[in-house]
Amino acid sequence: MVDVFKITIPELTGRRKKRRVYVYLPEFYDEDPERRYPVLYMFDGQNVFFDEDATYGKSWGMKDYMDATGMPFIIAAVECNDSPNNGRLREYAPYSFREDGIGRITGKGRITMEWWIHTFKPMIDEKYRTLPFRETTFIAGSSMGGLMSVYALLEYNQYFSGAAALSPSLWTGRRKIEQLIQTAEIDPNTVLYIDYGDLEFDNHFDMRSAFGRTVSLLIARGIKVTARIIPGGTHCEASWERQVPFFMNVLSYEKGEDGAGDGEEPDEGYHEDEEYHEDEGYCEEEGYQED
Repeated sequence: MVDVFKITIPELTGRRKKRRVYVYLPEFYDEDPERRYPVLYMFDGQNVFFDEDATYGKSWGMKDYMDATGMPFIIAAVECNDSPNNGRLREYAPYSFREDGIGRITGKGRITMEWWIHTFKPMIDEKYRTLPFRETTFIAGSSMGGLMSVYALLEYNQYFSGAAALSPSLWTGRRKIEQLIQTAEIDPNTVLYIDYGDLEFDNHFDMRSAFGRTVSLLIARGIKVTARIIPGGTHCEASWERQVPFFMNVLSYEKGEDGAGDGEEPDEGYHEDEEYHEDEGYCEEEGYQED
């Protein structure tokens, strides 16, 4: 099942703007009240589970996949900033950048991740039966969300042991990402799935070599990298949905069949008192096409 409720993110969009949170729980979640689960955090929550909520009418179908496979994960996803003034780009940009046609984007990626780690994660750990430890905490996204997943894994490696970055927008700050790869403190037990569609390489200058260089640097730092170039892959949810089995395999590989281990109780954290279930606030086209 998927719990849907609403929160505000004062640090990014004030106290009045609400956005949806989606939390997937395994179908057998209620059968054993003592069992706890690893957590996968995902960007662009509106695109993760349901076609009817997805920005372009197509989701990743994560609920169907998880139900069909019985993988024992909690998935917590937050709706993107739907501001027409490039809100999503700002929140999902680790570094400021400039692009023809849209001008300068002031990156708020660090503010975004500080909220995810110090507010959202404690909220999920309090509300659900999670395994809140680094080795059972993962993050994933595509496009700008894929870039943020790479950034989160490197910059906040003490919180995330694995990430999945699908079609990451490395072009927005490749030099800074490369520098971060080379200087970040990285635990040797760090896993990354990263891919790119072969039909999207030409969307931005020199992306094929940028992708290859990024992967090489990641491997050199000792990260356990699974890198793929997707035959016929394009920059859209339908293409990313087809990669779900691959990246979920990578993230769950060392967890065994039950995906969970023993652990102490999670720390207390923030809990949203008021829950909502009505629909509002869909992410809309922001006047910018990453393709």
